[in-house]
Amino acid sequence: MRRLVAIVAVGLVCAPAARAEDGRLEWPLRPRPSVSRTFDAPSPNWQRGHRGVDLAGFAGQPVYAGAAGTVVFAGELAGRPLVSIAHPGGLRTTYEPVRPAVRVGQLVDTGAVVGALAAGHAGCVASACLHWGAMWGPASRADYVDPLGLVVSTPIRLKPLGG
Repeated sequence: MRRLVAIVAVGLVCAPAARAEDGRLEWPLRPRPSVSRTFDAPSPNWQRGHRGVDLAGFAGQPVYAGAAGTVVFAGELAGRPLVSIAHPGGLRTTYEPVRPAVRVGQLVDTGAVVGALAAGHAGCVASACLHWGAMWGPASRADYVDPLGLVVSTPIRLKPLGG
């Protein structure tokens, strides 16, 4: 037990500073959406994979900031409308396809409307899907993470190390 407590304490001390306020995210669609495609990050990062999750929604649905931060991109990228928010501690979240209702440099609070969901996400089984991504660090060498693991409603469980 002492070993587990020590490992958890070291992990907390060495973890990045407050990620998105308390390190947790709110759902970007309301009511809570169903997940139509899960996170499947490639290894190494440059290979093919799915660097986020797809959440079922409908065209025109409001999209909310998962946490407070600064809008670092709001516009079209590779022909798709996208919003990206930098959060304290180095976390960045992305929302696409989203017609922006925010501008670059704007501060947003948790739950602020950042845009409207657009139809046309490839592979979406619903009338529209939000691709929601999260990453640590700059995009040039980002460490992609599953945003579902950061959602407030996801319970945090500590499991004992082997033995």
